Amino acid sequence: MSDINGALPTPLLELRNVTKIYGAGDAQMQALAGINLSIYPGEFVAVMGPSGSGKSTCMNILGCLDTPTTGHYLFQGIDVGSLSRNQRALLRRNYLGFVFQGFNLLNRTSALENVELPLIYRGTTTAVRHQLARQALQAVGLSDRENHTPGELSGGQQQRVAIARAIVTGPSLLLADEPTGNLDSARSVEIMELLTSFNRDKGITVVMVTHEPEMAAYAKRIVHFKDGLIDTDHQQGGH
Repeated sequence: MSDINGALPTPLLELRNVTKIYGAGDAQMQALAGINLSIYPGEFVAVMGPSGSGKSTCMNILGCLDTPTTGHYLFQGIDVGSLSRNQRALLRRNYLGFVFQGFNLLNRTSALENVELPLIYRGTTTAVRHQLARQALQAVGLSDRENHTPGELSGGQQQRVAIARAIVTGPSLLLADEPTGNLDSARSVEIMELLTSFNRDKGITVVMVTHEPEMAAYAKRIVHFKDGLIDTDHQQGGH
């Protein structure tokens, strides 16, 4: 991967010799054993591997929800480990979007209000919040459901609301953790086509954990974890 002059672009994010150890003494467990990984702007990367392979720990570090025991995590060239807790929270708020397997929506709150949540944390004015949330719901095909609560929506619609919430801030990086894990195959395809379109049309970098090869097939690159290390890392066509 090179730019027009043949030079390598700057990675959006980079892990350098990252280890993560939980616990101490006999209870000590090494979740990551020295990871080196570069992901470039506009990539769509699927992260795979068996349970306990380190993929979720890696995602938590990329999402600034956890920090390495040793090694460095660079985001746009900045060492995240050198940031304060507040600065890491700002990085999450301004550059990252999250999609989870369990949707993580507020039950008694409308779709529109759920999508507005990240903007409230940013201090965005009410009028702008409404406008951006409506645009995000329109982008996921739910303009006619903005006043519905999660209980009035299907699983696929709830995940669309969650994706709208993840993209409403215009993130550089979308982290998706088993985004189709609770959905049937038809809804799963809809969600993957949505993620693919945001990657292709909006240039959002997508990193997705999945255990389903059919979902990983949508990505352009698959990174496979095993025993706390990257076992394989290869490019593919994607959909």
